[in-house]
Amino acid sequence: MSGQRTRAAAPEAIWAALARHRDEIAQTTMRALFAADPGRAARFTLGLDDLLLDYSKNRLTERTMALLQELAASAGLPAWTERLFAGERINATENRPVLHVALRNRANAPIRVDGSDVMPAVNAVLARMRDFTERVRAGAWTGATGRRIAAVVNIGIGGSDLGPRMAVEALAAYQHDKMSFHFVSNVDGAEITRTLAGLDPAETLFVVASKTFTTQETMANAATARAWLTRTLGEYGVARHFVAVSTNAAEVARFGIDTANMFEFWDWVGGRFSLWSAIGLPIALAIGMDRFEEMLDGAHAMDRHFRDTPPERNLPVALALVGIWNNDLLGAASHAVLPYDQGLARFPAYLQQAEMESNGKSVTRDGRPVAQATAPVLFGEPGTNGQHAFYQLIHQGTRLVPCDFIAPAQSRFPAGRHHAMLLANFLAQSAALMRGKTAAEVRAELAASGMTGAALEALLPHRVFPGDRPSNTILVKRVDPRTLGMLVALYEHKIFVQGVIWGINSFDQWGVELGKQLAARILAELEGEKPPGEHDGSTLQLLAQARAWMRD
Repeated sequence: MSGQRTRAAAPEAIWAALARHRDEIAQTTMRALFAADPGRAARFTLGLDDLLLDYSKNRLTERTMALLQELAASAGLPAWTERLFAGERINATENRPVLHVALRNRANAPIRVDGSDVMPAVNAVLARMRDFTERVRAGAWTGATGRRIAAVVNIGIGGSDLGPRMAVEALAAYQHDKMSFHFVSNVDGAEITRTLAGLDPAETLFVVASKTFTTQETMANAATARAWLTRTLGEYGVARHFVAVSTNAAEVARFGIDTANMFEFWDWVGGRFSLWSAIGLPIALAIGMDRFEEMLDGAHAMDRHFRDTPPERNLPVALALVGIWNNDLLGAASHAVLPYDQGLARFPAYLQQAEMESNGKSVTRDGRPVAQATAPVLFGEPGTNGQHAFYQLIHQGTRLVPCDFIAPAQSRFPAGRHHAMLLANFLAQSAALMRGKTAAEVRAELAASGMTGAALEALLPHRVFPGDRPSNTILVKRVDPRTLGMLVALYEHKIFVQGVIWGINSFDQWGVELGKQLAARILAELEGEKPPGEHDGSTLQLLAQARAWMRD
């Protein structure tokens, strides 16, 4: 990342300067900032190809951004960025590199881990994915009875589900017109049962995605799918209707999958950053390998921008720094991602894992307590649905909720005035959050409607909007494979930048493990294999009641 100073002030001094600056502009409204600077929108807008980020509707100034850029420099962001791209083991607690950027390295420049270039292996898997997906999509790969594949069911969880599911839904306009795509992740039997109910075993292909091929939820669902298939097609059908995305050839073979149909990935691919790898096989099956590679192209373009662009013109850096300002200086404990595109309905859920699993940490890389709040609680729904659900709290509630509004200028599903209406709401909501409505404006509005006296005074406070609610606006030309790749990579690098500034390891997830360990123990107790062990009183009580009702 070019343009940074070689020496920076101590982070503590910059945090203190930011706090003083916050206090200095505390009474400055966004309305006043826009009124004083006709060029504000352009000044706080960045773009790359068909993606534009406008962060002018945040209560900040050029001084704010300069201080935040100093903060990033003081945290060593340029050096950490180079370490990321160089394949160093920046995931220290697991002693692993973090190389999702290698998976979409379209320049094919060498990226080395322990002296070995990983790109030949990456390219080999992409070539195998192309061969396989083209055969399935063309009908050359057939099931056990010789019929072509009409339905693909991805079985995974976490990063093995959220990324592919999100991308397949987002790119529905590009899907194969003779195939349907389904995703099963929850160990609740309802999901697998309801998914299989509408499918024909002879025409169904299962993609079982688990790095270890031992993930409890995934393997339970895979076993149920296997039993469903073999009841009709016998054991012979498994090899023609199941493929694996895994690194554990022994377990894959034990399941009955031909290891020739196992697509590998590597321990330097974190689950929540893995849709660019063979985990993206369902995406490639849905949209074709050419378009899957367009998605890689878009992500690579964002990678190059992030690595090579000075911080003051760098989209991921700007998005990250604005988030730091709102989270740590303005005290916003949550963040809403609001896509005005139904195809991006799962994008907030995807980002929940990407952001909260990455940066939901309370200790630094060297094990000390963090000095600032880390990841906010992330949530979101597509507009305009969200407007009729939780926007009330965002507009007039007591909590500050920064928002990211995302929309395409062009729809892949044009229908009458629908898209113009959608965009009108998209633009109006961010403007309304910024402007608010003053008591004087409400009074004038009510008076113009004929209301006077006590009735007006009683209604007035309910119609006041405080405004100064921060938001970012991301506008793309259209949601296509390339822009989706850019958008996902934008947020990946935002997460990385914030993790560097907070001094945490964004690439482990030890908090996930404790619940897994306890669940394995309690499962044996629920099923009667072991007597209840040592638990707290609440868990013992609930365990006993659950066992009683399970037997009833």
